[in-house]
Amino acid sequence: HMREFRYGEGFKVDDSPSVNVADVLKESGADVLVNLIPVGSYEASRAYARACLEAGVGFVNGIPEFIVSDPEWGELFKSKGVPAAGDDFKSQVGATILHRTLARLFVDRGLRITNTYQLNIGGNMDFLNMIEESRLTSKRISKTEAVTSLVPYQIGARVGPSDYVPFLGDRKVMYLYMEAEQFGGFKIYLDVKLSVMDSPNAAGVALDAIRAVKLAMDRGIGGPLIGVSSYFFKHPPKQFPDYVAKELVEAFIRGENV
Repeated sequence: HMREFRYGEGFKVDDSPSVNVADVLKESGADVLVNLIPVGSYEASRAYARACLEAGVGFVNGIPEFIVSDPEWGELFKSKGVPAAGDDFKSQVGATILHRTLARLFVDRGLRITNTYQLNIGGNMDFLNMIEESRLTSKRISKTEAVTSLVPYQIGARVGPSDYVPFLGDRKVMYLYMEAEQFGGFKIYLDVKLSVMDSPNAAGVALDAIRAVKLAMDRGIGGPLIGVSSYFFKHPPKQFPDYVAKELVEAFIRGENV
């Protein structure tokens, strides 16, 4: 669908011959592969994951394709002795981490959240790709569960990309709304706007995830990295509150657990 946009916005499919990805990974001496292809790339993401298993290369899944969080894939990585972290990068200070923090605050302070939304707009290639709603199924699940997993009851939630605004470029703008009941049944309403540069906001997290997977490679650890995935990704195999996930990452770095 990206070919349908005018030149300069979409992209052209390269006509170079295809290669055996596993062979290229072996020949290149790569330690870790990072999957950052367009959101909605179901088959391609799994092809890269299989190549990592064949080549013995660590796998970092930065997009919302549920691979590392899938128990069957997790067992495959574990059986092959290949470490993996994912799924779907959680930016350094982005919409998801802010939404999670506020949801946790409301719950911890005894408020009962009733409804929330998080609407995101941006002007980079990622947002252009996500105009196509059919590619957003896993993205909406990933972003929604990252928030609702911290709330111990059902709430009304709508979370995810909303529109492509070309002049924003790499700037991402998030509008967050929460409503809750406080003591006495009175309502509290929260509105937040966050504006960040999208790519660098994710880049630092990506670097730390890569380093963690390389550390696991050096230690001979295979399978999903549970603490690392929970701290750096929206849809990990197991969700923890962020402060707990951070402690798990620090323990992993010290060599105490995975």
